[in-house]
Amino acid sequence: MAAFDDITKKAQAFLQDGKVQDALKSERAEGVSDKVLGGVADAVKKATGGKYDEKIDGARDAADKKLGNE
Repeated sequence: MAAFDDITKKAQAFLQDGKVQDALKSERAEGVSDKVLGGVADAVKKATGGKYDEKIDGARDAADKKLGNE
């Protein structure tokens, strides 16, 4: 578990970098994030048989607000 904590801390530090933040807010990142988040949401919906669609959509929307520029 310590290795996971170390990776998490490194990822958090990476995401704090100004250049990384600028890249995450770009037009290109918005398009990529929309595709990835949509694909993941669809896969999870299929795996759960539609039981949690509303929660999955909410999580996708919350993540989308943090990525890209919209």
